[in-house]
Amino acid sequence: MTAPRLAVLVDGAPLPDDQARELWARFSAWMEEHRGDLAGFAAREGFASVHPGVDAGRPVLLASKSAAQRPYAVADAVERRPARPGSRTGGSAGRHEPRNRDRSKPGKSKK
Repeated sequence: MTAPRLAVLVDGAPLPDDQARELWARFSAWMEEHRGDLAGFAAREGFASVHPGVDAGRPVLLASKSAAQRPYAVADAVERRPARPGSRTGGSAGRHEPRNRDRSKPGKSKK
């Protein structure tokens, strides 16, 4: 099985593989330096918008000369794992929450 090819569609038309790889390389470098700045990359490359996505299991850049740029967004298809029963959620914040105490029994004060 071969790895999925990186694809680029410009207003629905696919770029040749070599041009698609080059655009992806420039996109990756740009995003490392300018996190989330899709509009800046699109303008630099002469597009009105660029959006990363997935098409049939392969990464694809959807570029357009006319479609408006949308903000960078998290993919809807990301699956979240449910928390283990009895575990606290919320990362390190959960470790800093006060423990639940059984307040039905009188306790000794540490004063």
